Amino acid sequence: METKILVVDDEADIVELVSYNLKKEGFTVITASNGREAVQLAADHKPEVVILDVMMPGMNGFEVCAALRSAPGTASASVVFLTARSTEIDQLRGLELGADDYIQKPVSPRILTARVRTILRRRAAPIRSEVIVAPETIRVGSITIQRRSYTVWVDGKEVFFPKKEFELLAFLAANSGRVFSREALLREIWGETVQVVDRTVDVHVSKVREKLGAHAALIETVKGLGYQFKNV
Repeated sequence: METKILVVDDEADIVELVSYNLKKEGFTVITASNGREAVQLAADHKPEVVILDVMMPGMNGFEVCAALRSAPGTASASVVFLTARSTEIDQLRGLELGADDYIQKPVSPRILTARVRTILRRRAAPIRSEVIVAPETIRVGSITIQRRSYTVWVDGKEVFFPKKEFELLAFLAANSGRVFSREALLREIWGETVQVVDRTVDVHVSKVREKLGAHAALIETVKGLGYQFKNV
């Protein structure tokens, strides 16, 4: 099956260079020159990966990422920021919005392709357990997690979780009763190649708890160690 990649940048030469190298590696490439076009194309074509600039007129890359993550049809797409904005604040914002990687321009085509392939490998097995192979459906009390379709039901009602929040919830629930450090969660959910800070985990845990509502306490902070999903 073909792998579709959406490349979004308002600089035509960047789009051309990135697209050329990805096509050479056998990927199907779709291009957009602005944020609104990107959101529409993503909804129409359902790409596996979106390579996204931040600084674009009108709808910037952060807004595009948020829009993709909030729409069920595009929430599972992997987002890679490729941008000249490289401050820690920018990187943190991108990753907190659910990006899978944040790469500073300029970057060699070979490195970019390697990072894309790493993300695609993670997509093939998005949730890895150090102990068990998680089932497709995880049930904990009144919470049901369906890994294949990225859906969660809480008290019989479907609740939408963006990709990284979903993967974090599913991983912890599949390993209930085990404590994981922030570093371990970063490695399991974001992977070895993505440079993120510990606070990213805390922010995502907070968002997951908020969506769990009355069941938020199932994700327990273990002081000095990390987080665990309580056994029910």
